[in-house]
Amino acid sequence: MSAPVIAIDAMGGDFGPHCIVPASLSCLAENPSLHLVLVGQSSLLEQLAAQHPRLDRSRLRIVNAPEAIAMDERPTQALRGKPRSSMRVALELVRDGHAHACVSAGNTGALMALARQVLKTLPGIDRPAMATALPTRGKPCLLLDLGANVDCTAGQLYQFAVMGAVAVESLGVERPRVALLNVGTEEIKGNQQVKLAASLLQQAGDLNYQGFIEGDGLYRGEADVVVCDGFVGNVLLKSSEGLAEMLVARVEALFRRSLGARLVGAMALPLLRRLRADLNPAQYNGASFLGLQGIVVKSHGSAGADGFKSAIRRAAQDVEHDLPGQLHGRLERFLADGRLSGVADDVTAGDGPPSN
Repeated sequence: MSAPVIAIDAMGGDFGPHCIVPASLSCLAENPSLHLVLVGQSSLLEQLAAQHPRLDRSRLRIVNAPEAIAMDERPTQALRGKPRSSMRVALELVRDGHAHACVSAGNTGALMALARQVLKTLPGIDRPAMATALPTRGKPCLLLDLGANVDCTAGQLYQFAVMGAVAVESLGVERPRVALLNVGTEEIKGNQQVKLAASLLQQAGDLNYQGFIEGDGLYRGEADVVVCDGFVGNVLLKSSEGLAEMLVARVEALFRRSLGARLVGAMALPLLRRLRADLNPAQYNGASFLGLQGIVVKSHGSAGADGFKSAIRRAAQDVEHDLPGQLHGRLERFLADGRLSGVADDVTAGDGPPSN
């Protein structure tokens, strides 16, 4: 396909354009095939871009969007009150074919609502899910949902499992192992939604469903795709990131306690650097919204430059693998035999939010 063109919501996130613009330009310099569109207050973006005089401007475009969505703004206000927000304009560039993907560090609820309105969901999908890879003892594991859907029906969990499996298959993993995150591995464990989702997944013969998995099993690498509702997924993700940072800090502190420890630490410095790099949350930043008719990647609002660059790389990877196209093809097969269409309403009617 042609070189990826990615629209950047340059006004989102905790640090705004003063972090996002330099990170985007750095990513542009590192990837000679990448094209970026910075969306936001054009005068400010031009001023920040001008601080990088050696930049090849032939692969950079700036699109004016005079409004910005605050991190604490209600999604309804973003939908109705700001038609020229940087987030909406970036999504419209994807919808209209002027960009292949959108990356935003802005308000998650607003991004979810606007993405559904502007891009729409794929046929058969009730709600999109946020997905990202987590490090394990083996290969990374795809976890979804990460917070886009705090309450989920059994049917939505089933849809997430299908989408997660397709996303991992697109990266070359054959018959990825799919599991439901639960408080135990026994069939009697879990709430009603999880039990019903398990029943649905057991009937899906072309999914390599492994059953329930606990949090420690995820990090042992016992599954390639782990599915949960957004409340649980977000808590797990944030806890994992905090734990990783704490472990690295504790190890480094141990090597500073005495002269002997500092000598040992000096010898172990290459290993410490490797550990910090492997566990650094920034390299895993960027959650793909699966189930949309377009590619949207959500960066942490608090991500620094390295983290935001990871989100851009995730979007470029999704473009390379044509993730929405692959999802649509796989979902069509599920729709053909009736196992996906309407399942969210048929299994747990009234439990979840309305579909598109």
